[in-house]
Amino acid sequence: MASTSAEMDQLTSGASNRIIFILRTLRKCLVFVLSLVLSLLLILRLRPRRRVSPLSSPEDEAVPAPSRRWRRKMAWKLEEEDTARRRSLAEGVEMAGDGEISCSLFYGRRGNALFSRSWLPISGELRGILIIIHGLNEHSGRYSQFAKQLNASNLGVYAMDWIGHGGSDGLHGYVPSLDYVVSDTEAFLEKIRSENPGVPCFLFGHSTGGAVVLKAASSPSIEAMLAGIVLTSPALRVKPAHPIVGAIAPIFSLLAPRFQFKGANKRGIPVSRDPEALLAKYSDPLVYTGPIRVRTGYEILRITAYLTRNFKSVTVPFFVLHGTEDKVTDPLASQDLYNQAPSVFKDIKLYDGFLHDLLFEPEREEVGRDIIDWMMNRLDDVNGSAAGLW
Repeated sequence: MASTSAEMDQLTSGASNRIIFILRTLRKCLVFVLSLVLSLLLILRLRPRRRVSPLSSPEDEAVPAPSRRWRRKMAWKLEEEDTARRRSLAEGVEMAGDGEISCSLFYGRRGNALFSRSWLPISGELRGILIIIHGLNEHSGRYSQFAKQLNASNLGVYAMDWIGHGGSDGLHGYVPSLDYVVSDTEAFLEKIRSENPGVPCFLFGHSTGGAVVLKAASSPSIEAMLAGIVLTSPALRVKPAHPIVGAIAPIFSLLAPRFQFKGANKRGIPVSRDPEALLAKYSDPLVYTGPIRVRTGYEILRITAYLTRNFKSVTVPFFVLHGTEDKVTDPLASQDLYNQAPSVFKDIKLYDGFLHDLLFEPEREEVGRDIIDWMMNRLDDVNGSAAGLW
């Protein structure tokens, strides 16, 4: 038992301490970046032009460094190999359930191949569909048990791996823009609706996936396609440690978007009170546990700042769930969303003492049941409104 506790102490959320580490480090990097820029300007200004003597021989010349084009080609090759490896692993993930289960590739707005899954009840009328958008650094295969619970209530489930996550294209754990994930979510929703005409659809987002879902649903055209959204532990308010960090973060993310902060994944905050769930998550090869990249961290700051400014414009029906002891995302931000959003059909549930990964807490069945009950209430409301039109 002592070894399990020691292992748990090192298991951390994909987005928690890493972002805090980045914010602190970016502040320290400000002087360095400014000094570097000034130094480069001086070097370019003072450096004499190289003149090649007509008497010099090829042996006197330095061996040329690999070209930028060659380096880019090699990086692309390594990324493709890693994607193929992850896709093979994703296809091998055991998907619990008694219904119709399948995996397939879906092509997003930018032509990226995105790995997707579906769990559909084998019998009975399909009452609704829940589309799962996972959190940062995880993947859709982790939600198999939740999908099985939904199928038992005749609710279909679809899920998509983000770019750079699970079995999808991209560098593992790297998100060049969360707007790409938002647009891919919208395209995935449109595809599922076209395949299931007349079936009410819900979007579900966990953590940063919750931020993605909320931003997608802020579009009137997307809101019109939805019966509602469900948000668990949504990332709604992540602030820089200092105003200067907010100023330099976009610049640094452009200069070195893939730069990784070594040590940013060391000893962080537990996300579940279930030791087995923690060990399963962080021993999963499809869960990214490496240092967070600069652009990914900045994208989280950017999308959460946008959402915080626009709580009062949220009109989509929603259900937000949060643990009161969550140290990764802010439960008070979820409360502010509920208080400020003018949505007519909205609910909130705060679970006393629960941590970040609500669907992997010991009480996961209770959380799943609460989500299903809310969806059923919403479906009754939608069907009642539709009946009133005739």
